[in-house]
Amino acid sequence: MEFQQATNGVDTCPDITDVLIVGAGFAGLFMLHNLREHGFTAKIVEASDGIGGTWYWNRYPGARCDVESMQYSYSFSDELQQEWHWSERFAAQPEILRYLNYVADKFELHKDIMLSTRVISAIFDETRLRWEIKTNRHDRLLSKFCIMATGCLSVPKIPDIKGLDRFKGNIYSTSNWPHDNVDFTNRHVAIIGTGPSGVQCIPIITKQAAHAYVFQRTPNYCIPSNNGPLDPKEEQRWKANYTQLRCDMMQTSGALLLDDTRNYPALSVTPKEREEVYESAWKKGGNAFTLPFNDLYINKEANETVSNFIKSKIRATVNDLTIAKLLSPNNHLFGIRRPCSGTDYYETFNRNNITLVDLRYRGIDEIQTTGVRVGNKTYEVDDIVLALGFDAFTGALLNIDINGRSGKTLREKWKKGWRTYLGLMMADFPNLFTISGPGAPSDLANMVPHIEQHVKWITKCLEYLRMHDINIIEPTLEAENTWVNHVHDVVENTLFRTSKSIYNGANIPGKPRVFIPYVGGFDIYMEKCETIAINDYEGFHLTK
Repeated sequence: MEFQQATNGVDTCPDITDVLIVGAGFAGLFMLHNLREHGFTAKIVEASDGIGGTWYWNRYPGARCDVESMQYSYSFSDELQQEWHWSERFAAQPEILRYLNYVADKFELHKDIMLSTRVISAIFDETRLRWEIKTNRHDRLLSKFCIMATGCLSVPKIPDIKGLDRFKGNIYSTSNWPHDNVDFTNRHVAIIGTGPSGVQCIPIITKQAAHAYVFQRTPNYCIPSNNGPLDPKEEQRWKANYTQLRCDMMQTSGALLLDDTRNYPALSVTPKEREEVYESAWKKGGNAFTLPFNDLYINKEANETVSNFIKSKIRATVNDLTIAKLLSPNNHLFGIRRPCSGTDYYETFNRNNITLVDLRYRGIDEIQTTGVRVGNKTYEVDDIVLALGFDAFTGALLNIDINGRSGKTLREKWKKGWRTYLGLMMADFPNLFTISGPGAPSDLANMVPHIEQHVKWITKCLEYLRMHDINIIEPTLEAENTWVNHVHDVVENTLFRTSKSIYNGANIPGKPRVFIPYVGGFDIYMEKCETIAINDYEGFHLTK
């Protein structure tokens, strides 16, 4: 079936399709392919004019994945695994986008993707038992099931800075970077934000610019990626053992294989032994540093050992001790906010063309026509780069006017915080699925295997419904409440409870301060999902 495009503002009504998918990133593409393979009709609606999701939009200088390439890729096709070659240990944005386009070409996905089409609303028709999706192009799309593959990090944080609209120079956002090359040569540049995106772009922009002014409110821990060309022997090891290695990944708490993980506490070894472990992981770089011991995220004293190690590395790297102190986190522990991984981040602050502006105790007062004012000081700049992060996990879903039973809206349901069952479905919103939604491990796990797990679970669920002539699936309110309480209970036993971050919405003014992802471990989460499915979808209403 072909979707009809509206012309001259005339509403169109296509035939009903089995599944409508919103989003053409890693999740949407595999969801489309997997549904087709199992005999369902499906279409994707994508807001941008190209596929790729977050890797389409986030093309700022230095943008790259912080998960090793051999683990940040699809596993559903062994032919794909064997024929694709990654050039670097940590793939950069252009290579990831090429990979996704290669996948879309290989599996002929483009013909079922509507690009440059933003979903405005999704309304459940209780009489006809179907979803009606309306778009910014006046399409009216009908489907029995709707799957939100909108991503965890897809809605940029809206800057609330006085005078930003008066600035006469160029304003760039890391989350919506121009497709054309941006050259900062001989330019004075303000970079606002030192989270994961800022950490990656600051060194590259500073190398080009006449001068860079980095405006930092909250210093973060940055682990060196120690990136480089992918070792051919490592690539071959993975390709020769993909089946077993993929299986091993799924049995870990982060869906990720790490070389320097130890299943014992940091405080069970001597300070000298701890130091050796941290030093080894630091030299390895990237993900190797995230979990060297098993108590770092549950024991404050243990976490302080790794936090202090990183601070010692900052002091040893940054020549100016005052700058080193400003770059050292003082209000949170390592890993409790989203970890940063970069190249030459701390080394960059030894250059003579960079100024660190500390906003810890005083924010930006205003943007003027030619600069940024903080107190009595104005920093004259030609360009401003906003690296402000995202309205994570819930932002993309709440941007769509989603209406369930009796006209109940998702915005009303989530007014005091997210509520889902397994991060997959919501009570009062029948036949609506979310991939890596709130209440799932989401960004706390390796996203690609997490996405694959959700896609396979949803597909098997739809097969079960088809086999048993079931028209409606929807979580019970009791099951949803139990899951939400479980997610909250689990986080209370960890140091994540102390965080003010994207994980609990603290970066977005007015957003409910409720912890969002599941921190109990991907392996445990996956087992819970499988058990529920095996038990004939325990916790769900199934209606014929």
